[in-house]
Amino acid sequence: MENTSQPFPPVSNTSNLNASSISPLCPSFITRFVLPSLYTLLFLTGLPGNALSLWVFLRRIPTQTSTHVYLSHLGLSNLCLSLTTPFLAAYYSQGPAWLVWSPLCQLVLHGVTPIQQINIYISIFILTWVALSRFATLIQHTHASRPSTCTTLLPLAFFTRLRRVRFAKAVCAGVWIMVVVAIVPVTVYYSVRETKVGGGGENGGRGGRGEEKGGRVCYSVAMEMGGSLSRGAMVVAIVIFFMCFLLVLTSYMAVARHIWRSRRSAAVNGSQKLLGRVFRNIVVIQVVLIVCMLPYHIFKSIFVSIVQHQADPATTTTRGPCHPLSAIVEVKNLLLCLTVLRCSADPVMYFLLDKTFHRHVMLLLRLHPQKPSSQSSSGATTRANPNGVRLEETVCHKGEGPWKESFSVNWSQGSAL
Repeated sequence: MENTSQPFPPVSNTSNLNASSISPLCPSFITRFVLPSLYTLLFLTGLPGNALSLWVFLRRIPTQTSTHVYLSHLGLSNLCLSLTTPFLAAYYSQGPAWLVWSPLCQLVLHGVTPIQQINIYISIFILTWVALSRFATLIQHTHASRPSTCTTLLPLAFFTRLRRVRFAKAVCAGVWIMVVVAIVPVTVYYSVRETKVGGGGENGGRGGRGEEKGGRVCYSVAMEMGGSLSRGAMVVAIVIFFMCFLLVLTSYMAVARHIWRSRRSAAVNGSQKLLGRVFRNIVVIQVVLIVCMLPYHIFKSIFVSIVQHQADPATTTTRGPCHPLSAIVEVKNLLLCLTVLRCSADPVMYFLLDKTFHRHVMLLLRLHPQKPSSQSSSGATTRANPNGVRLEETVCHKGEGPWKESFSVNWSQGSAL
C-alpha cells in the first residue's frame, strides 16, 4: 500500500485516465502467499511479545527513568503496529479480489494503513530520543580516560534535561500529537477525493470479483503508487528519516566509543565484563536498526524516482496484461514488511540481551524457581531496566595515587533498537 502518512496529489489529467487505459497490478506468489504468511507470523510473535514487554515496563519496574518512559511508548507503538498485521495479511491475500469500495478495503485503506504509518514514524522519533537520552546518561555518569568532546561542545543543562522523566513524557506526548495530527487530515483528504478517481484497474483478466462487477479492485495502481504530490511528500519523509537515522547512529557510535574507553580505564574485572556486554548490545541494536528500517527508505527513494518516470505520459506504457511496475511494487511491500518486523524483533532482543526481562518472562511462564532479587550480593540495589543491561558496579580508576577515584556506572543499554 502507498504510504498514506504523506499527502496524495490532487486529481490531474494523468490520474483521470479511465481504468481501461491503465494496466492492473498483477500480484505474484510473493504478494498472495509470502507476504500474508509473513504478516501472520509477525502477528503471532509481535502481539504477545509486545504485550508482555509493555506489562514488564509498566508493572514490574517501579523506578522510572527517561529511557523507561521512551521505551514504554515504543512498546505501545509496537503493540499498535502488531494489531495491523492480520489486516495487512488479508489485504495482500484478498486485495486483488476486493472492490475498492468494499468495507474490508475501506478498513485497510482508511484505518489500518494510517495506523501502520503513524506507528512506524512514531517509533523512528522515539528511537532518536532514546539514543540521545542514553548518550546523555552515559556521558554524565561515566569517566573515561579523557572527557567526551560533546561535553565541551554542548551545555550541561542540555544533557540534564534529556535525562528528566518529565521531559521524556512531554517529548513522547509531543511525538504522538505531531504524527497523528499530520496523518489524520491526509487520510480524510485521501478518503474523500483520491479513492473516487483514476487508476484502480480491473483484476487483470483473472476472473476476480472486481472484474466481474466492472469495479476497481483494492490492490491497485492508485493505492500502491499515489501521485506526484504524494511522491514529493514522501521525499520529505525520506529526508526526515535519514536525519533521525544518522542522529541515532552517531549517538550510538559515540556511546560505543565512550564505553570502549571506559573499559580500557576500568580496573575491576566484573566491570570489564559488564561494559563489554553493553558494547555488544549496542552493536546488535545498530545491526537490527540498519537491517529492518534502512532498506525500505533507501528503496522508497528509488521507487519514487521510478514511478515519477512512469508517470510521464511520454514514457508511460500502461497497456498490456500487467502494469510494468508490478514487480517493483512487490519489492516495496516486502521491504515495508521488513520495517514492520522491527516491532516483533524488539521483545526478542529484550529477552536475549536483558537478564532482568528474561527473569520476569521465565517467572511469568513458571519456568523460574525464584523471584528475581532486587538485591545484589553486596546488598546494593541493582534493579534493571527492561530495556537493557543495567550496570551498577563500583569501577575504580587510577588517580594520582592508588585506586583513589570510584564511581557507579548505572546505565541501561540492551533495549530495542
